Amino acid sequence: MKVTEHIENAKGETLFSFEIIPPQKGKSIQELYDNIDPLMEFKPPFIDVTTSREEYIYVEKGNGLLDKKLTRMRPGTLGICASIKHKYNVDTVPHVLCGGFTKEETEYLLVDCHYLGINNVMALRGDAMKDEQSFVAKEGGNNFAIDLVQQINKLNDGKYLHDVMHVDNKADFCIGVAGYPEKHLESPSLLSDLKRLKEKVDAGADYVVTQMFFDNEKYFQFVAKAREMGITVPIIPGIKPLAVQRHLQILPQIFRIDLPEDLIHAVDQCKNNTEIRQVGIEWAIQQSLELKAAGVPVLHYYSMGKSENIRQIASRVF
Repeated sequence: MKVTEHIENAKGETLFSFEIIPPQKGKSIQELYDNIDPLMEFKPPFIDVTTSREEYIYVEKGNGLLDKKLTRMRPGTLGICASIKHKYNVDTVPHVLCGGFTKEETEYLLVDCHYLGINNVMALRGDAMKDEQSFVAKEGGNNFAIDLVQQINKLNDGKYLHDVMHVDNKADFCIGVAGYPEKHLESPSLLSDLKRLKEKVDAGADYVVTQMFFDNEKYFQFVAKAREMGITVPIIPGIKPLAVQRHLQILPQIFRIDLPEDLIHAVDQCKNNTEIRQVGIEWAIQQSLELKAAGVPVLHYYSMGKSENIRQIASRVF
């Protein structure tokens, strides 16, 4: 079932969903299951699975020399989606990236999704590689998320890259895209960023999931401005509970977001990360309760592969 159908069927009730990351190469999928199991009591209608883009590593080749190799540390998104769908009977949403993939590779991925009955995808540009100053698309790949949305939408119409398929069983992907309540870090302004979001929706995106935020007012203002611009699709808030001291530095640095002074003060009063984790849980609970009271369609949690704090939050909210 499509994400938008789940939202329609809920008839105004706020749904629970979360996002996981594939384990690193060499790790067991059982650890992933162990973190999903405690969250299934909250009946998520769908689970997102991220895709990591390629990165460079340096491998010794002898005589003190190093070889620069391209690799993916967390492969397996599609396989994990299929496994979760089979094991838990829940819809999955694989993240599809521009970065690191040609248009042909993207098409093959979408065809495989269609074969497996996976009909939701999250279309993202992706981040720049660690050693790049700015995002660079792979040769033959999509440059922006809107290009990816257009490719997926064309495939829904039976239009493949190199031919048109006249078949009864067309793909019918429900397409999610990202939204940024405090604007994308590369965007010159929030208004400019909203214009790009409107373009993605006009190109065929069916719903929006926001980047994390810690001040609900930022989300409410973002939604209001999006509606004024004519964006009518569901806008799902993304919530990440603060967990460690360094989040005060790295989250604003990486995602260009502001943290509320009350939250900063509460974290500064903590003696250790155990106390900080509890502060993060309580803050996310209050965020979630306010958002739920406002009638958001879904509360979407960034779990980063760990579920205990999400379980504690959901047990107080759902």
